[in-house]
Amino acid sequence: MAIKPLFDKVVIKAIEQDEKTASGIVLPGAAKEKPQLARVLAVGPGGMVDGKEVKMQVKVGDTVLYSKYAGSEFKIDGEEVVIVRQADILAIVD
Repeated sequence: MAIKPLFDKVVIKAIEQDEKTASGIVLPGAAKEKPQLARVLAVGPGGMVDGKEVKMQVKVGDTVLYSKYAGSEFKIDGEEVVIVRQADILAIVD
């Protein structure tokens, strides 16, 4: 299924972090923090949002850092994705 976000929305898929800490301690599922690093899957066209012109700064394939509790989570074709506003994306990671 193809997703076409509207306005300033961006569809992202979280990049899972390692289950071990730097010192080698294995973390159980409950101890893990919600990931904040994600890959961009789809980008809306931008345009007028809340009376302001929004130009999209991210593109499909970018790796981004986003706000911890931003967006809405959905399961599409068995994949967990998050739809966020572009304003909830904090940075593009190279």
